[in-house]
Amino acid sequence: MRLRRSRCLTCYWHDGAFVVHPHPHGTPTALHPAAAEILAAFEDWSTPDEAAGHLGHLTPDTVEDAVETLVRSGALLAHGSAAAQLDERIAVQWGAWMPEASFFHYATQDVYDSPQAVAPSGEAREPATAGPVRGPVRESPPPLFTGHPEAPRLLLPRRPAGLRVPFEQVLYDRRTHRDFTGAPVSLETLATLLAVVFGPVDFIDCGRGALYRRTSPQGGSRQEIDAYVGVLGVSGVSPGWYHYNGLRHALELLSEGFTPAEASRLCADQSWAARPAFLVVLAARLERMSVKYPTPRAYRVCLLDAGHLGQTFALTATALGLGPAQTGAFRDSAVADRCGLDNTGHTPLYVLAAGHPAPTPQDAPPPAGVPAFDATALLEG
Repeated sequence: MRLRRSRCLTCYWHDGAFVVHPHPHGTPTALHPAAAEILAAFEDWSTPDEAAGHLGHLTPDTVEDAVETLVRSGALLAHGSAAAQLDERIAVQWGAWMPEASFFHYATQDVYDSPQAVAPSGEAREPATAGPVRGPVRESPPPLFTGHPEAPRLLLPRRPAGLRVPFEQVLYDRRTHRDFTGAPVSLETLATLLAVVFGPVDFIDCGRGALYRRTSPQGGSRQEIDAYVGVLGVSGVSPGWYHYNGLRHALELLSEGFTPAEASRLCADQSWAARPAFLVVLAARLERMSVKYPTPRAYRVCLLDAGHLGQTFALTATALGLGPAQTGAFRDSAVADRCGLDNTGHTPLYVLAAGHPAPTPQDAPPPAGVPAFDATALLEG
């Protein structure tokens, strides 16, 4: 039998054990670290005897026993098998993003209850199919709102700016802007945008205390996403970094000073990021989610929640006459540092922006004509 190491394979240390974790078809298995050397001998299709020839310091029996366990776990695949064919297809489809993206995607599939258990060597793990369970009860549960009580606090206007633009107009007028006039945004407009997108709408009894609802769907109403605002051009607000306190409807000053050049640098040197009136960093406070949903799949929900907030932000900004923008390209550690986040339990996920849109955008692509459609595979594939 000819075997080859799975291309979709991640190895790591977990609870003091060396774990071989093939995906999506295999079982996380705790093995001796020497298994990595044996796997390396199966880089290409080989028989166990051929592989043993490259591992002269190991006895044939040792290699044979290890191969049996690695085959059972899915780390070694048999030539021509369905698992080997699937492995090849995944390697082609996910190749540009492997190993990080494919591992995250497949290792969190079909897992809904507790964190994935690591099977001992040679023992199959039953798939997790039960519904979500609560995590361990903490003596001090995470706070419902994030606050910086020692920070200087700017209370925001509570009279909302107009949001009576017809929904159809807002929906079809929404587009990502990259050009802005540079005129400052009014404090009332910023206050309305923050309140509508990030503020509480109402409060609900969850049986163990209160939770609150926003205008965007959020998994389990955990509201784990906080908003941090980098002000560049807002009337009455000095440039700097602020936290939006939704409970107090206030901006809490974290650090003074913020320049267009720094905004561009934080957003991975994208030139357009220097032009908006402000940036908004969406940062996940992970304990709010993990305390109820201990499965690693819940991290997917954090990303989805950030996306929901991003869309509500874009639509609300459009209704207020602003041009919204958003990017996933940013310097994570630098952004976290600027927002005062520890980047472990409180970490940035998404960067939004807005300002007055330029009447004649310079960076907007032209409408597609016949040559563009001729060059596009619209229905093929």
